[in-house]
Amino acid sequence: MKVTFHGHSCFEIAHNGTRLLIDPFITGNPQAKIQADALHPDYILVTHGHGDHVGDTVAIAKRTGATVIASAEMAGWLGQQGVKAHGMALGGGYTFPFGHVKMVPALHGSGYEVDGQIIYMGPAAGFVLTLDGKTLYHAGDTALFSDMKLIGRKAIDLALLPIGDNYTMGPEDALVAAEWLGAKHVIPMHYNTFPLIEQNGERFVEELSKKGIKGSVMKPGQELAW
Repeated sequence: MKVTFHGHSCFEIAHNGTRLLIDPFITGNPQAKIQADALHPDYILVTHGHGDHVGDTVAIAKRTGATVIASAEMAGWLGQQGVKAHGMALGGGYTFPFGHVKMVPALHGSGYEVDGQIIYMGPAAGFVLTLDGKTLYHAGDTALFSDMKLIGRKAIDLALLPIGDNYTMGPEDALVAAEWLGAKHVIPMHYNTFPLIEQNGERFVEELSKKGIKGSVMKPGQELAW
């Protein structure tokens, strides 16, 4: 299994011949080292409806025929755009050919701007993926919330956590989240893309190590064998 970081909150997962893409904000992402048309996912997972997470979803899905996994509300809108989508709701899970996906809460907004109008895209969410017995948690954009203790009832092998602050939890809260989740390995995300969310990822990883938690700072384009 291979995890590739494409900047901000966008990750690509290659697993048993299937490619998953999460929050594909590529065009307009100053961190991205790849062009959207170079990505060929089989499935796209979108945590919520903000532009820096929906990103290139529609264009990529139309080009590749990928199925988009998102909130039921977002899936309905995507269907209107001619995209194949699988809608889910908070607390729900579904077993896909590649593995199991559970949609879990995130404390954040979720509205997408089209022609100056904000379209409600359902609740913000995170995803817990179970792939061959390994568990990956992409928290999406979220504040720290105590139900992370419940998400961590099944130990999280790899947690992708925002640390940017201002719009999401910052490094201090993300350290607490990592503990509550029982995370074995944490990768920080959603930071240093814009001035408002500048953080020190290396310092965050150092603080994780003091708590006995492995952390890795991934640079855009970097791959992690997992």
